[in-house]
Formats: sequence, structure tokens, C-alpha cells
Amino acid sequence: MAFREARLTTPYTVGVSNNKKIKSIRAVIKPDIPDNENERIKALQNLNLLDTLEEDAYDQLTLIASQICDVPIALVSLIDSSRQWFKSHHGLDVRETPKDIAFCAHAINKPEEILIVEDAAKDERFHDNPLSTKAPNVKFYAGAPLNTSEGFCLGTLCVIDNKPKKLSKTQQTSLTALANQVVAQFELRRKNLILIEKIKIIEQLNHDIDAFSYRLSHDMQTPIRGILSIIEFLKKEDADEISISLGEKIDQIEDRAKYGLALVQGTIDYARVSKANLVFSEFKLEDTAKFVFANLANTDNVKLELMNCKQIVITSKHVIQVVFQNLMTNSLKFNDKDTCIISISSKIENNRLVIDYKDNGPGISMKYANKIFEIFETLNAKSENSTGIGLATIKAVLNKLSGHIRLMHSEVAKGVHFNIDLPLEIQKKG
Repeated sequence: MAFREARLTTPYTVGVSNNKKIKSIRAVIKPDIPDNENERIKALQNLNLLDTLEEDAYDQLTLIASQICDVPIALVSLIDSSRQWFKSHHGLDVRETPKDIAFCAHAINKPEEILIVEDAAKDERFHDNPLSTKAPNVKFYAGAPLNTSEGFCLGTLCVIDNKPKKLSKTQQTSLTALANQVVAQFELRRKNLILIEKIKIIEQLNHDIDAFSYRLSHDMQTPIRGILSIIEFLKKEDADEISISLGEKIDQIEDRAKYGLALVQGTIDYARVSKANLVFSEFKLEDTAKFVFANLANTDNVKLELMNCKQIVITSKHVIQVVFQNLMTNSLKFNDKDTCIISISSKIENNRLVIDYKDNGPGISMKYANKIFEIFETLNAKSENSTGIGLATIKAVLNKLSGHIRLMHSEVAKGVHFNIDLPLEIQKKG
């Protein structure tokens, strides 16, 4: 690492006589400035550590450092553009000193090694340093560099004594190890800051989704419902005056309006389900399937068959309801038989709930096994029965729980077969 020379003499007040300050020009050697100083300072500022309160995690490390090295003072020292600031200051009351006289500002110039000053009085860099000639009377100093994973030395974990001293190899190794732990705290802080920023982004996105859902619900559903009301009025009041050709066009408009309304409602449901918080509860799978089925419309010609669904599970009841609601709704929508048969079976494998869902409807070709789970993807002409949102909603809510849904081998005209699996918290036998 190269450095720009910055060796200057600096005046410092060293005493008081007859109520007048006496200044002496001392040849204090200022620390060199690293070539990457701007980037180093930016890395330090990005941690948002400067001028923060004391933290036990750092204070514990300086306490241990002082005990291992048998010294009264241990510091976590960070060097910014004009000062050294102490995140932790064991044995010393001050929180900062000027950078020009900081021992640690010299230490960061050699980030690959510990800077050890056994006797400051015999070192040309520090023999007349105000920190050595006055309180805290630094005679011994050892600073282990605090190097980030990007290669920036932000400061040191240093130990100080007011008398000359030597460190053993074991003490030096221990000091370096403790410095690494300080850096680990830095890295943890940085990751937490990144996480906080991501949470803020997610919260803003959730807010935007809520606002979008409201606008979608109000601004789009209202005119569509208005169109449907007009169509209903025309069919009732002017049915005799509507020609067959005009009637077909009105039916087409009605179909498109119903599709638009279903698309809006489905999008709102997808957004709400995708960001919903998951709550785990204890319930019987059979009861949930029956509850969802009972709340479907037009189930007169529908038969529900449940096998091995009596077990009590602890997982997200909301997720199971969303899965059953959308799958059963699709089975009813696309049924092409006199009687729609829905078959649900389940089992427990490796603490995961595995559900097989089948019906006797038209089925889905396996070549569409991936396409059908993408939002707005549909295999049918656009109608209110086919918005391409239901299966995407299932996939989204299962993903939140590390669950999956798959289209199993399915022959066209012989019904669908979906396999669903999701984790269990606890399972019980019914």
C-alpha cells in the first residue's frame, strides 16, 4: 500500500505560566495518509458507527484485551478524516482525540501487522507526542488493525500502558483475534443495516400494493359494475326490441366485462395473499376441506371425496384454505361432466404435509406444467372463468411457507392431479 507523505510540525499547548498559555513548536510527526483514504472514510461512514453510544459487545472485547495484555487501557479506535474516535474506551474517559497525534492513525498505515511501541520516549514518532508527554501518558502502545472484508483499515483495537512494556507472542495473537471479533461486529452491523433498508423497501412496497389495491378496487370495479348494470337493464327492459345480432354483441360485452371484473378481483386477492402474514394454528385437514367446500357456490352436482385427512396438523390454516379454495373453484369452473368429483388425500412425510388433489374434469396437458402457475397465464380464451390468477396465487402463498405445488401426470379429458407439500410445525394423530 502506498501513502502520501504528510510529515509536518504542529504547535500544541504544553503548559500554563502566569495565566498565560505557553506554546512550543514540537516536531510531532503526523501520520501518513493512505492512497485509498476517501474510500476508507466512506466505508467507515457507511457503518454509521461514529458518535454512537457505547455497546456491550465492544466493551466486553476491550475488557478482555486489557486483561490479556495486562494493561489499564484498551480502546476500539476508529480513524476518520480529522480525529480518532473511540467506540469503546476501557480505562479512559475521553471519547476522541485529534487525528494528527493519534497512534492509531499511524497503525492503519500497515494493516497487515500490529503496530507495537514498547517505549514511546524512545520512538521518534511519539517521544514528544502530547499523548505521551501529558495524560494519559502513553508509554506503551499496541494496535491491531481493524480490516474490513473489502480491505479497508478503519482503526485499531489497541492496548495502552503508562510504562514501557513488551507483549508476548501469545498476547499479540490474542489481540489480533480480538480485533477480528471487533470486525465481525462491524460486519454484523453492516448486514443489519442492509436488512433494515430492505425491510423499509418491502414496507414501502406493501404500502404501494395496498394503495394500488384500493385504487384498483374503486377506480376499476365501479365502472365495470356500471357496465354490467346497464347490460342487465337492457336485457330486462328492452329485451323485445333487441335483435338477435345485437343481443349477441351485448352478450359479448357482458362476457368481457365479467372477465375484467374477475381479473381485478383476482389481482387484488393475489396481492393480498402474497403479502399476508402467516399464522400457525392447530386444525384438522378434513374440517378445513369441508369448510371450504361448503362455502363454494353451486355444489349440487359436485362430490367431495376425502381420504386420510383426519390427522390434526399445525401449520398455516390460511395457506391450506387458499389452496383448497382456488383448486376447488377451478374444478367447478372447468367441469365438463354431469357430476364433478373432487378427491383429496394426504400423508405425512419427513415432517411435511403432502396433499394429492384430483378431479375428473378436462385435465391439463403436461407440456403446460410450468406455464399454468405464472400469473395471468391461461390455457383458455379469456373469459370470467379463466383469468390465470388462481394457480399463481396458490404458488405465491405456498412459496411464503417454503411449500410447493406440482402438476403430476395428467391426461387430457381424465382430470387434473396436483401434488402439494408444505412444512409442518407439529403433527398429531386424529
